[in-house]
Amino acid sequence: MTQFTDLDLVEPILRALAREGYATPTPIQAQSIPHLLDGRDLLGIAQTGTGKTAAFALPILQHLINDKTRAPSRGFRALIMAPTRELAAQIADSFRAYGQNLRLSIAVVVGGAKHGPQIKALARGVDVLVATPGRLIDHLESGNARLDSTRIVVLDEADHMLDLGFLVPIRRILKGLPAERQGIFFSATMPDPIGKLAGEMLRNPVRVAVAPVAATADRVEQQVMLVESSRKRDLLAEISAKPEVTRALVFTRTKHGADKVRSHLEASGIAAAAIHGNKSQPQRERALAAFKSGRTRILVATDIAARGIDVDGVSHVVNFDLPNVPESYVHRIGRTARAGAEGIAISFCDETERGFLRDIERLVRQRLPVVDRRERRDGAAAPAQAARPQRREQAPAPAHRGPARHGNGQGYASRRRAA
Repeated sequence: MTQFTDLDLVEPILRALAREGYATPTPIQAQSIPHLLDGRDLLGIAQTGTGKTAAFALPILQHLINDKTRAPSRGFRALIMAPTRELAAQIADSFRAYGQNLRLSIAVVVGGAKHGPQIKALARGVDVLVATPGRLIDHLESGNARLDSTRIVVLDEADHMLDLGFLVPIRRILKGLPAERQGIFFSATMPDPIGKLAGEMLRNPVRVAVAPVAATADRVEQQVMLVESSRKRDLLAEISAKPEVTRALVFTRTKHGADKVRSHLEASGIAAAAIHGNKSQPQRERALAAFKSGRTRILVATDIAARGIDVDGVSHVVNFDLPNVPESYVHRIGRTARAGAEGIAISFCDETERGFLRDIERLVRQRLPVVDRRERRDGAAAPAQAARPQRREQAPAPAHRGPARHGNGQGYASRRRAA
């Protein structure tokens, strides 16, 4: 089995990895790091939770310490673009952890935060800049940032960038970068617009594919609960009160829905926090910190806000609303059963969501166990039933979705507002 010590990483990085408790690289790390150390461009197909941050962070750190060039004022030597504030912060934290024995500067530029500290950090010049595309464009247009010193560029979770409508600003940024650069591109799926963007960004890339999006986590016990829309919040409170639910991430489709769910849980005596696009950056950071520390057992989130929530020990993921993009189901349930642990994913499904459930089953190519929690005709709630064994029978393969894969007639702009 490959060890990090087999990957030609320098001693200060290996020491940091040992201190963080890492000895054995994940498949995406073992396959990517040697090529990136050689300076190759890379196209990675990998979903959240496969260890891709270290796959690109470790080679970048090594390149930066081997190259003694300093970043000029307002410039940065490596640029990592991420779709959300939380993911950007998480990536920056990883760079700091892996580079704890190196004298490298790391800065984060994201929306929802004050411009002043970001401008001050950029003015000094930065070794590693982690940014969301929109805020980086703001700084470029204001003259606070420049791209001519950037030699390494990473686009992380590119398919989610597509969902958020970031393709135009990303292309603007790529056009301003030096022609001589190393490009690293990660995406969980490869719809046509993303494949085209990868072709524009990369030159003769090495292709690495790990854990395709249709492969759900083996250690996740999945279950669907049929329930009326009006009874979802009561059912969630019932589940959340169980002692085995030690840390749960609850997904809603809309920001307003997340707030209503949180309020209902609080009214039921269950401490909960909500995180979504309408929350300020400090509010989001406080909610996430409370969830990570265990002060709050339940975190309610939209898909957009949840990207970048990488918390160990999530015992349950609850899909309060089934996603209308089936790939999102795989991303969601992957938030549990991390680092070798086991987890449980429960999905509520009302009558209007049956089509979403069929789409999910086609994508994962299996029938999900179902428990009927709908009310009986006499008004009593149906008793909880043991789920039938999870059957691995093959569902029909999904039809090609192409750029319009988001279903239900909703375009990118409307989905962005919803989250």
